[in-house]
Amino acid sequence: MKTAIIALALATAGLVAVPLSAHAQGPDKGGFFLNGSVGQANVDDGLYDDDDTAFGANFGYRWSVGPGAAFGIEGGYQNLGEWSPKASRVPSGTLAGKAEVKGWTAGVNGHFNVSDNWYISGRAGLFRADVTGDYLAAGVPAYVNDTSNKWYAGAGFGYDFSNNLSVGLAWDHYEVDRKNLDLNTDVISVTGEVRF
Repeated sequence: MKTAIIALALATAGLVAVPLSAHAQGPDKGGFFLNGSVGQANVDDGLYDDDDTAFGANFGYRWSVGPGAAFGIEGGYQNLGEWSPKASRVPSGTLAGKAEVKGWTAGVNGHFNVSDNWYISGRAGLFRADVTGDYLAAGVPAYVNDTSNKWYAGAGFGYDFSNNLSVGLAWDHYEVDRKNLDLNTDVISVTGEVRF
């Protein structure tokens, strides 16, 4: 619950930037956008405590609501990686397989300039994930291969090189839970965005 509160607070942090963006003379950020990310995903729950490379892409549209401020909608795909079970968490004499999460997102986002070039961003929405992995049932690993329908939220900051190109750093949380298998994932990533 604590992670959920922190994630939602960070995702909506962009609202605080609206008054700041009124002072920025950044260009209009409204219109279609395409962005991508690559970074490090971490899982620490149940049998799994591991890191892997995550990547994703989003496409969407933002409406300008003032100088340097825009809100929008987005849809995309995220591959959060594959994790091996931690040996110390698997009972002796049993086997547990790798876990994997990937899926589709649909949500809202904001891009807010705090100066002519620097920005902060926030995003939140639904995450429909394909989930595979094991959890312990009466001390024995039980396999899950199913779909999770939960949420994601994140925040970031970066630099607008022009009205059409930016690079940033983001933190995102993906809530993943299906049939007693919890693979809630935090991702730190480098992002790039093209607007047109």
